[in-house]
Amino acid sequence: MVIRRADMAVEHKARMREGEGTVTLTHWVDESTQTHTRLLAELSLPPGASIGFHRHDEETEYFCILSGTGIVNDDGKETELRRGDVVITGNGASHSIRNTGTEPLVLHGIIITRR
Repeated sequence: MVIRRADMAVEHKARMREGEGTVTLTHWVDESTQTHTRLLAELSLPPGASIGFHRHDEETEYFCILSGTGIVNDDGKETELRRGDVVITGNGASHSIRNTGTEPLVLHGIIITRR
């Protein structure tokens, strides 16, 4: 199966998880092709945008940073992010992410479920 980017659903989420600004998600697959995942997408956060602090139970989320810079609050510890970094959050941990740069913060977001 091949899914062309032009066929992928694009979603704009204002104040995602009570964050700031609008995050754009390009969903690689839809619910009919997902197995043991809740999210498989590219996310783009414009300068100043964020995804609010939230918890991951019974799942693990991976943020793979493709471009831009930002800050992750990783269960209470803030760490700078840049291209090539990976953030892993699961087992009841919480996180948030915000773009602190002057260009979009682009990342792949993958949530693997344990159910």
